[in-house]
Amino acid sequence: MSDIVWIIISLSALAGGFLLRVLLARLGLSSAEDKAVQIIENARKEADATRREAIIETKDAILRERNKFDNETRERRMEIKKMEDRLLSKEENLDRRLAGLEKREKTVQQREQLAEEKITELEVERGKVLKTLETMSGMTVEQAREMLINDLREDARLEGAKYVNKIESEARQNAEKKARDIIITAIQHCVPEVVGEATVSSVSLPSDEMKGRIIGREGRNIRALEVLTGVDVIIDDTPEAVVLSCFNPVNREIARLSLERLITDGRIHPAMIEEIVTKVRRDVDKIIVEEGERTVFDLGLHSMHPELIKAVGRLKFRTSYGQNILNHSRAVANICGMLAGEVGADVQKAIRGGLLHDIGKGIEMEGGGGHALIGADLARMYGEDDDIVNMIGAHHGDKEPSCLETVLVSAADAISAARPGARKESLEGYIKRLENLEKIANDFKGVEKSFAIQAGRELRIMVQNDLIDDEGARQLARDVAKRIEREIKHPGVVKVTVIRETRVVEHAY
Repeated sequence: MSDIVWIIISLSALAGGFLLRVLLARLGLSSAEDKAVQIIENARKEADATRREAIIETKDAILRERNKFDNETRERRMEIKKMEDRLLSKEENLDRRLAGLEKREKTVQQREQLAEEKITELEVERGKVLKTLETMSGMTVEQAREMLINDLREDARLEGAKYVNKIESEARQNAEKKARDIIITAIQHCVPEVVGEATVSSVSLPSDEMKGRIIGREGRNIRALEVLTGVDVIIDDTPEAVVLSCFNPVNREIARLSLERLITDGRIHPAMIEEIVTKVRRDVDKIIVEEGERTVFDLGLHSMHPELIKAVGRLKFRTSYGQNILNHSRAVANICGMLAGEVGADVQKAIRGGLLHDIGKGIEMEGGGGHALIGADLARMYGEDDDIVNMIGAHHGDKEPSCLETVLVSAADAISAARPGARKESLEGYIKRLENLEKIANDFKGVEKSFAIQAGRELRIMVQNDLIDDEGARQLARDVAKRIEREIKHPGVVKVTVIRETRVVEHAY
């Protein structure tokens, strides 16, 4: 019994403990729920507070923007009001002016009407007066007008004749003096140096031993240089110098530059001579172009064809009566500019015509006719206008001058050539004779090049190997000699040398 009681007591204790734990668990859960509820309530309150603050800030921002918009709108309305006031004021002013103009127009119309009425009255009175005058004079109005016109015409003719005679007399008295003053002024502004052109050039040598190397074995080097350049190489007792003689300044310059380069290089043999001469010819062509461009630039000209510029540069190596043609052309261009400025002509056109007036001399050997006509054809071919062409072709009287500048070119050409020491007649005749010798040789078929050397005492002719054989070369020499005897008066004997070279080239690979 006691055991059962004990068991019951034990079970009761266990049940009471279990109930106690359950009760305690429920109490803890209730506390957590209360805390959660409290947290949620606090979060809701904070969210409400944040929302209220955001709403308040938003309302403040909207209020500020609305105030700003209201202010801007108020200012814009004020500006529009001011503009409307100004427009209304201008409109009122225009209305007042329009009213004033209408009033003036009415006044003018009234005055015009009155003037027309007055004119009508005056016309009536004038008619009455004219009838009275016709009755008293016995002439009609037309007859009186014709008589008055005739009297005035006769008086004007007499007065005009007197005035013209006076002007012509003064012009004759002052023309010569004025022309002399203009020419003297132009010459004073342009006084180029006078340098006589020579037909020989001298090349300095580092030592006399170089003469033997220039001559070469059995004279092959000097012979190759003479054949390739057409100059006469004179090697005499002059210490450390070699003289090159040729009437053609271009060939003489090519020979001089070639010989100087050969001396500097030190390798002197026919192949090197041919190579150097070929390079120097190209360099001389560049010099011609550069000289032409420099001349055109110095004179302030523009839009000139490259071939004309090249023709101008070629004049650097041409002479006329011992005067360098390029220097002469520059002088003529400057004098033309001075004269044109004095007489009121076109200065640029005069300078251009003065520079180009002798370009035909640079190609005179390439065509027939005088250099003036050749130069005119060349200028026309490369786009120069008709006045420039006329200035070139008519400066020696071959054509009639078509403009004032042509007369100025003729005058400037004479001024440049007539200065003391500018030209030498004997040298020009000598060069003409040598050019004629070369022209005779070049007229024959098969001739490649010809050179008049030894002051015209020898004519060397290089022929095309495939066109002329050995017998043909002998016949050519006889024919050229006979033609020289017929056409040219020459002192002494002219030696004609025909050179026919056979050259075979093969390449080994």
